[in-house]
Amino acid sequence: MLETFTLSGKIQQFMKIFFPILVTQVAFYLISFFDTVMAGRYGSADLAGVGVGASLWAPVYTGLTGILLAVAPLVSQAMGARKEREVKRIVVQALYVSVLIIVVTLVLGLLFVNPILNQMELSGEARRVARVYLITLGFGIIPMFIFFVLRTLVDSLGKSNITMVLLLFSLPINVAFNYLFIFGKFGFPELGGVGAGVATAITYWLLCIAITGIVLKGELFQRLGILRRFYKPDFTRIKELVFLGAPIGLAIFSEVSIFSAVTLLLGAYGDVVIGAYQAAINFASFVYMLPLSAASALTITVGYEVGAKRVKDAVQYIWIGLLLCIAVSLFSGGLLYLQNERVAALYSNDPEVINLAAHFMILAIFFQLSDAVAAPTQGALRGFKDVNATFVLTISAYWVIGLPLGFYFERFTTLGPDGYWWGLIIGLAVGATLLLLRLVYLVKKSKEVVG
Repeated sequence: MLETFTLSGKIQQFMKIFFPILVTQVAFYLISFFDTVMAGRYGSADLAGVGVGASLWAPVYTGLTGILLAVAPLVSQAMGARKEREVKRIVVQALYVSVLIIVVTLVLGLLFVNPILNQMELSGEARRVARVYLITLGFGIIPMFIFFVLRTLVDSLGKSNITMVLLLFSLPINVAFNYLFIFGKFGFPELGGVGAGVATAITYWLLCIAITGIVLKGELFQRLGILRRFYKPDFTRIKELVFLGAPIGLAIFSEVSIFSAVTLLLGAYGDVVIGAYQAAINFASFVYMLPLSAASALTITVGYEVGAKRVKDAVQYIWIGLLLCIAVSLFSGGLLYLQNERVAALYSNDPEVINLAAHFMILAIFFQLSDAVAAPTQGALRGFKDVNATFVLTISAYWVIGLPLGFYFERFTTLGPDGYWWGLIIGLAVGATLLLLRLVYLVKKSKEVVG
């Protein structure tokens, strides 16, 4: 990153970082999208199984990788403060943390996957698909977390175009492997929805090898000494990474896992309702890629300016991110309102699933508006290294307000499954408001300190 002196310069720099991150996030989403859609084309039980498996995996993945997001503010603030020598040490210690996370992930899978699936009212085939899908996905866990550390480093150094190119190349590869393993083409085994897990694991191995080669050979990374030597574990640095990253990871986990909790609670309604809910959530996740990408870009840009003690410049970046997200959210919400049935038809051939998913997508519009405020606000707060308050506010909004309200609406009113949607809508709106108030307070406090 470079210091900028005009608003137009900041917009250009923000977009230079934001756009490749957005393309990368969309590519990640499309991997999940094609997993879901191609499994759905194979059969409704495979759609439900992959949907449930992905729903269980998503909060674990996003929560644990959220810990590694601590790399972004640490690297960006180090670069802003002209402490470039710190970067190589941060990366090595983050890799040590990733090893610990890999072990935790495998233990969690062994302990909890079967008991959770056995509690759900799924067909026997859907339960089998979900279980084996998660097992095959597990073979890609090691490269998945190593790739995430190196990807966060690359983005934090303003080279997000590199990860964009990698993900764009990986997407057709993943789709091709899906085609081969789901439908059993060209002599490959016909695995149904389970084949999506095999394809994703292979794709992550290829991504990890590619980004490791780039970091080892790239000029900027060579100048910074990245991966030139492995330092012994520095428990002070590891503690800093964990203490900064854990609240980030827990906040993300609390947000993502609430949707998984709703999936479990909707299990009693059967495969059709779960399939429709997963389709609606999957598309909402696509729209969420923009505010999520803006959040990552704001962590980098705000962190860089805060490291250089230029709070006014950081505030300008915050406004750029927020206004962009709100504008796009309004546009996408209007488009989804008009085309919800066509979008729902992408996920299934079953008319009952399509009709219900189209209805759920209308409800999803409301919490997309809250996401447009909450996500970039969280990104900006991470740039300030303010993570503990964000975690508390997020937990309160989603688990103390949103889910209990949804449970009440579903059980004690005539809303049925819609009740959970309205609970989420209210919880997300409260969360966005509280996070924004926290950011306003923090900016004011930082100006007073710098001034």
